[in-house]
Amino acid sequence: MYGYHGRVMLVDLGSRTVRWESLGEDVLRHFIGGSGLGAYLLYRYCAPNCDPLSPENPLIFATSPLVGSRLTTSSKFAVVAKSPLTGMIGDSLSSSFIATELKKTGSDAIVITGRSSSPTLLAITDDAVEFRDASSLVGMGTSETERAVKAQLGAMYRVASIGPAGENLVRFAGIANDGGRQAGRTGPGAVMGSKNLKAIAVRGHSAVSFAEPEALNDIRTDLSRRSLGDATEKYRTLGTMANVSVFNRLGALPTRNFQQSTFEGVETVSGETFQKSHHVKNAHCASCTIGCEHILTTTDNGAKTTGRMEYQSSFAMGPLVGVNDPNTVIRASALCDEMGMDTISAGGTIAWAMECFENGTLTPKDTGGADLRFGDGDALLELLEMIADRNGLGDVLAEGSRRAAETLGRGSDEWAMHVKGLEMPGYEPRSLKTMALALSVSTRGACHNRSSAYEADFSNRVDRLSVDEERGRIAMEGEDYSAVMDSLTWCKFLRKAFDDFYGESSIIYEHLTGWPTTPDDLKLAGERINNLKKLFNIREGWTREDDTLPPRVLNEELQTGIVKGIGLTRPDLDMMIDGYYQARGWTEEGLVPEGKLEELQLVDLVSQHRANRNAAPALR
Repeated sequence: MYGYHGRVMLVDLGSRTVRWESLGEDVLRHFIGGSGLGAYLLYRYCAPNCDPLSPENPLIFATSPLVGSRLTTSSKFAVVAKSPLTGMIGDSLSSSFIATELKKTGSDAIVITGRSSSPTLLAITDDAVEFRDASSLVGMGTSETERAVKAQLGAMYRVASIGPAGENLVRFAGIANDGGRQAGRTGPGAVMGSKNLKAIAVRGHSAVSFAEPEALNDIRTDLSRRSLGDATEKYRTLGTMANVSVFNRLGALPTRNFQQSTFEGVETVSGETFQKSHHVKNAHCASCTIGCEHILTTTDNGAKTTGRMEYQSSFAMGPLVGVNDPNTVIRASALCDEMGMDTISAGGTIAWAMECFENGTLTPKDTGGADLRFGDGDALLELLEMIADRNGLGDVLAEGSRRAAETLGRGSDEWAMHVKGLEMPGYEPRSLKTMALALSVSTRGACHNRSSAYEADFSNRVDRLSVDEERGRIAMEGEDYSAVMDSLTWCKFLRKAFDDFYGESSIIYEHLTGWPTTPDDLKLAGERINNLKKLFNIREGWTREDDTLPPRVLNEELQTGIVKGIGLTRPDLDMMIDGYYQARGWTEEGLVPEGKLEELQLVDLVSQHRANRNAAPALR
């Protein structure tokens, strides 16, 4: 077999056993790798209706056929589990050298189940798996953990770890890896913490072979050249932080918990300001020629802090919570990385708490006497520490905005800005209507990365301020396109460097694997992957009512910027959702009909796992 190893490693932390199972050609071709293969393995190995923080929830690390090819941006892996935030499928992607080491262990994925009786370091060297005591690592931040593990095992090991947030089961905890890169969204760090697994160290020597290495060499050179063209200049110069100013001009920058769509302090936390006054250097992910990572440092009289920064972190630690001090934004983002927390969910949950305090729903008695007002950078930093440690009010906020609002009550769910439990990213849905639809129907919750719908809004393809049924097909095509990117796996920053994404990717896949592949084969795989993710969610209790947006988005018009007076009604959203279901070939209730399962060759998989499990039916 070329491009793959054709097997998955199964690790049970409770019994401390390891076994391997085969992955056949049909599975690999149907689900490719990355988030697609991870979705297949989750559907197969996750006990239906299990608690996401129970031993039965598998934590899956999946590589892809591109990993090890040295094609630019190809060193990515997916982390997949049932999400502690949403109770539905959770998947995160990260780019780092740990992807190549995972691939070199001789497996295409690792599925970790069970719960260790004590803090554990899982050390994987090729086929050898060692369960090491990690008691000495407990309480360490992610970077300190990585240094300590390498001191034990050797500098050549690549490490994925959780910080205090993961240990304390913060529901939006992430997994740090390879120098601070994050698999952040949907709470995989909490799943890792629930298993008493502090860190994973990987070192492999089983390089996979490719069907046509010489042809790949030619493509590698050409694609690297294209990756340095105009299509990626934005990422190399200001990075995604350039979006702060652009979105503000368009009235699409969520501010103060989505109460406004522009931020009056935008200049001080813009990408231009960060680049001019705080930039240290650019950094590259493994096997990447673009170098989009921007390393920033503080410049005030406080403790020197240096860390990575991109748009979503700068938005969530800045405008979303009303903070306009760039040094505070850098510190807050770096603190999230060190504690092991998703910046978007952390910022979104704190923004909810700040609004609760300002409108009197939270009182000084609830906050231990602290003021939680928008723009208070000290309060932001203190709350992040409290969340990671589950201390005081932080214990409530560690549950995420949906559960925090359920706990507090008092009508606070009206401004809890989440979809399916996952906090909203930095896109204002009322001024980006295609993106609004994509956020509402995403299987992952409020996710900007599993669809390219925002590209339609920022182009001349549609009027971003109006709605129509055609948005459904646009959102569907964006999801399927993203599924293929996330499964092969390509970095999305490379997408515009392709002249014909499906055509070129199918040729590359054929060179990798030796399997004849057409563009339509890849398109079908993207559709199959998204349908399987939906089937998983249906099995776990999804209904059409879950495809929605926060009440604020559907009940309040925008009050600032060039989009003042623009809103989104429930009937308008329902109309777009109807168009999306129709484009998908689903029922009016968003369920997957038998004919669609047959078309996508999913009947056997669904039937096999329905036959002997007491699960909610995937079809109705």
